[in-house]
Amino acid sequence: MFKKFAAEALGLSDIGIIVQPKDFDKVDADDYLFHEDQEKIYFLIKSKKDEYCFTNLALIHVDGESAISSKRTIKRYDYAQYAIGEVSIETAGTIDLDIELKFTIGDKLFSIDVRKDYLEALKDIYKALHTIGKLQQRDEVARSHAISAASVLGSMLKLGSAVDPSAVVAHYQAVLGAMNSAVLDTHLRKDYSSIFEKYIHA
Repeated sequence: MFKKFAAEALGLSDIGIIVQPKDFDKVDADDYLFHEDQEKIYFLIKSKKDEYCFTNLALIHVDGESAISSKRTIKRYDYAQYAIGEVSIETAGTIDLDIELKFTIGDKLFSIDVRKDYLEALKDIYKALHTIGKLQQRDEVARSHAISAASVLGSMLKLGSAVDPSAVVAHYQAVLGAMNSAVLDTHLRKDYSSIFEKYIHA
């Protein structure tokens, strides 16, 4: 009991390290990247049992049951589907050997312990995640505006004013195409390479 308490007090239970880019090809998460879609690792935290891999497209969590077990569960959180929020860093206390990176992605809360000598590098991923979250919020507002605009346009197009039924089909297809483009492409960013390249200093 005392050993367990001491380990937790000193931050020794499962402290992560930040893996250098030259070693990205040696981690488990690399096997689950969509290389065919130009997915690339920008930041990776590795602990005894977990890997937290931040790519330009998603967070890949290699979730291990324990440090001595080889069993792993691969969980993927694409930024296009999961919003990032509540990003924070909790710095180390006097006797602590670790700092914490905290954030939510979708409804999942992550709290990742990292050795405190990696604080400067952790500030980089903090900035990147915070910025991604802001851009996701902006896109969400833009998608909402696009839907509202389509509703207004629909009310302007009177069905009875269409002489030819084919005109109704043409209007429908044009509006639907514009909506899909706005909601699924223009205002739904999937690749955040530029954000990671701006803030991550390997």
